Amino acid sequence: MITQHHPSANRPVDPLAEQTSRRWPLVRWFISSTTLNVPQAAGPVAFSLLALSITGDTSGGAAMILAMTLAQVIGAIPLTRIGRKLTSATGLRLLVTWRTLALSAIVLAAAYGAPFPWMIFFAALAGLVNGAAYGHLRSILNHFAPASKLPRALGIAATLNEMTFVLAPVAASGLGTISPVLALFALTIVGAIPALLVPNAAAAHITDAPQIPGSVVTGPIALWLACAIAGGAAVAAVEIGAVALAINFGYEPALAIMFTVPLCLSSVAGGIWISVRNRRTTHRTVVCYLAIMTLGAALAALDHSVSVTIIGTLLIGAVLAPLATHYSLTLDELAPPHRRPEVFALLRTANAVGVILASALLTVASLSVTLILVTALMLVVTVTIAAAAARN
Repeated sequence: MITQHHPSANRPVDPLAEQTSRRWPLVRWFISSTTLNVPQAAGPVAFSLLALSITGDTSGGAAMILAMTLAQVIGAIPLTRIGRKLTSATGLRLLVTWRTLALSAIVLAAAYGAPFPWMIFFAALAGLVNGAAYGHLRSILNHFAPASKLPRALGIAATLNEMTFVLAPVAASGLGTISPVLALFALTIVGAIPALLVPNAAAAHITDAPQIPGSVVTGPIALWLACAIAGGAAVAAVEIGAVALAINFGYEPALAIMFTVPLCLSSVAGGIWISVRNRRTTHRTVVCYLAIMTLGAALAALDHSVSVTIIGTLLIGAVLAPLATHYSLTLDELAPPHRRPEVFALLRTANAVGVILASALLTVASLSVTLILVTALMLVVTVTIAAAAARN
């Protein structure tokens, strides 16, 4: 019997092609991670411009963002649990599709002159899936980045995320000057990219392990979520209060960028540093990071001078990516494998709760009081983590 020899059997393997084929899913994940945040990053500017064009007041834009953020908090866990019988990639595609339809409804409502409350309603529908979508996306990363390279991957993602939050508002502002509807259409299209590009991870089934009833939030998980809330509040207090800071020091409101740009640049630098370092952070180092963020918030709360306040924002931004990376890696270990999307959704929700907390404080109290309270909250979580590290 003569066996035919296939000509490709002895074909040499191209190492470059093989390496590229392994990296391409990770590249697709990075693109998906970056574009997933575009509606949230560009939303404040795009929604404010839309509200201004329809109602003559930008406060409607704030109402849309508030509705989107509150809906995210409400929908994070229920929507993640509903998708347990799906792979994380499928769950993410469905959630992003839902958000795209809701954002498209805002575009159509604006184009055809619908009453503004409808746009607030559709913004809430769009925000409903944000936490759950992030939970699924983060759980997918484990299938394309080995544990030894997760810190680097998360650092790169954090860097790209900060760049998104810097560039997306600028793009929305530029397109919004042409037409607010055009800006909304653009963020809708870009925000839909994860549904098309997210890599498949067949093993990423949430039902692979026996289901354990009850809450996934244990004491250690709750502690790290509290840290995320405090950090989110510290960052939001500076970003939302930047205009008030500029006015307090006698500058024009437009010069609020004196505080937001250093914050963003230092956070990008922190993301690059954690990517290059590619190491897990020790508990002692995390305590130092939290202390640095507390010091930064305290310097901003002093209201001493522009230079001191800018130094405070630089300190807050510098540790933002290292802390976010540590939270993600730690929760990855603490969460049961089949409930990781749920825990990561909670992590994203914790940041949103921090933003809501800072916004609420700024609504009912002065900027200085808000910064003092946020600093106190940071101090509490820092001392708590330090005590936990000492016990271990």
